[in-house]
Amino acid sequence: MSVPVSLLQATAVEALPEDPVVAGSALSGDPAMLAEPVSGNFDMLQLILHASIPVQMVMLLLLFASVASWVIIIRKKRLFDRAFREADRFEEKFWSGAEMSKLYAAATERNRDVDGIEAIFEAGYREYSKQRLRRGADSRAQLEGAQRGMRVASSRELDSLEHNLEFLANVGSIAPYVGLLGTVWGIMIAFQGLANVKEATIASVAPGISEALIATAMGLFAAIPAVWAYNRYATKAERIAGRYDAFSDEFSSILERQSGHDEP
Repeated sequence: MSVPVSLLQATAVEALPEDPVVAGSALSGDPAMLAEPVSGNFDMLQLILHASIPVQMVMLLLLFASVASWVIIIRKKRLFDRAFREADRFEEKFWSGAEMSKLYAAATERNRDVDGIEAIFEAGYREYSKQRLRRGADSRAQLEGAQRGMRVASSRELDSLEHNLEFLANVGSIAPYVGLLGTVWGIMIAFQGLANVKEATIASVAPGISEALIATAMGLFAAIPAVWAYNRYATKAERIAGRYDAFSDEFSSILERQSGHDEP
């Protein structure tokens, strides 16, 4: 028996589209599958706000450490720049042939704070003058008094320059581990949440892991500038300490020659 041509045309199957996603959407008939894919925007603020309380506390601690580090970095830059600038200025004046008595009078002016090499000179010359006024003080005692005063002043100046550098060192060494602690805690919370999910997928843990990884990023963000600044300022502190020691030795030689000439 022959089949009518019209029946064959009515039962003909339309060819499926080549794109499997479009084909699945057409077969399922679900309007949501036909919608445009949602772009995944990275909103760090939302991730931080939705993080767990322990992770937020870690982030807050790292933020405080980062802000404090930058405050110290800026202050130390100004302090070291001033120390080198004042050292150049006073050394140029000292070696230009100016009289030490006039330099000492200028350093001890009222309402004037001296620091750096000028403070070392002022302390050394003050002790030297006190020893000269004492009866029975020989040239050796005068020189030892001046050297003692210069050592104390140099130590005080270096302590001022190196103050808070240990904080930068601590931030640089500890901040990555603190951030890692927040990351581990956040990942633990994310995986613990899978116990309430029937079907575990990457979409179930991705937000929690993203929140946790921000803690590690903040730890590195706080540590890297702190380590760089500590190494830089520690090197500058060694350089300025070398200049202080060199000036103290040269000034001691001058005082030694002067005390030798003053002896009868």
